[in-house]
Amino acid sequence: MHLSSALVAASALIASCAGHSMLAKPASRGNVEWWGTCAAGAGCKGPCDSPKASSPFNSIYNPKTYVQRGQELDVEWNRLNHPGGFVRMAMVPFDQSDDWASFNDNILKYTCYETNCGPANSSDTTFGHLNGSGSSPCTSTVTIPKNIPDNTAVTLQWIWYGGGIYYGQVDTSFGEYYGCSDMIVVGGPTLDEKPAPVFQGGDITYPNSGVCKYWGSNKVGDCNFGDRKPSPIDGDLLSQSLEPCMRGPEQKGAPFGMDSGSSSPDTSSEPASDSAAPDSSVAESPAAPEAPVTPEVP
Repeated sequence: MHLSSALVAASALIASCAGHSMLAKPASRGNVEWWGTCAAGAGCKGPCDSPKASSPFNSIYNPKTYVQRGQELDVEWNRLNHPGGFVRMAMVPFDQSDDWASFNDNILKYTCYETNCGPANSSDTTFGHLNGSGSSPCTSTVTIPKNIPDNTAVTLQWIWYGGGIYYGQVDTSFGEYYGCSDMIVVGGPTLDEKPAPVFQGGDITYPNSGVCKYWGSNKVGDCNFGDRKPSPIDGDLLSQSLEPCMRGPEQKGAPFGMDSGSSSPDTSSEPASDSAAPDSSVAESPAAPEAPVTPEVP
């Protein structure tokens, strides 16, 4: 590829980095401080993009979303020029939506970030195979649990982690991104048993497989940067984030806890202390699982 073409491609990725990724459907709570995006590297530590007290769900003027038990809820996010990683979805009662532990105890599904989306130009290999720019929507579904009582306000949590290529650096991973959407459960079949988490693998690079392409870590909590926050400097865009989280090559595998080397899903809690966060010099990526086993997806 000519140098000019490479510069154009790099510029496309760089121009998009202010947005990164966020939950688009169902509509997320959003926030004011970070223009709607909740990035751990920018100081937004989750578990939602804004606390329940700031959720539009509290307003009598905000239309409510109603769902049924057993319903396959459509979930959508835009690729926003970034490849790879995993999406984790969990659901808890609205009044528990400020609690990391509650979400970690009620995980519903893991899937690949690029479920059915990819780069605009599949032949562009500037940043690697199928790693080019492109902002098409990515979609999945999640099943509303059957053990939720009628008229319960609930919160769906969406996390993107393990994404790659920070500012055109092919060996870097992003931090975690969070989004939440509030709704009310009414009707549908009932079941006392809490559903077990499932993993639906397969992405643009590894279709019809039990793996996803990712960078850095396959575990929620490894790239939340602990309780550290950036110290922005006027005129220095990169100072607005602690990213990248880790350095290392592109990998493939299943989410931690859903692969052949683990027996339970991740139970990462709220941001850890500085000592547990990735080093400011950027941590090295752990090795990727080579032969993940995918649980059956209903």
